[in-house]
Amino acid sequence: MEAVCPRLEAFAAEMLGSLARRDQRAKGELYLRGLMLDGKRKSMQPMAERLGVDHQQLQQFIAS
Repeated sequence: MEAVCPRLEAFAAEMLGSLARRDQRAKGELYLRGLMLDGKRKSMQPMAERLGVDHQQLQQFIAS
């Protein structure tokens, strides 16, 4: 996935640039990365496990 990182970062910056807080943009990028990873389930907990983060970070992004 390393080859995708610069493109994903650029896409995330464009899509999430209007968010006021840096932590929101970071959580949004995590969420996008989770969607790009292999795995059948794209719900919060399986994505968070694949990313190695607490699923609440992703949940907070979606809720806000």
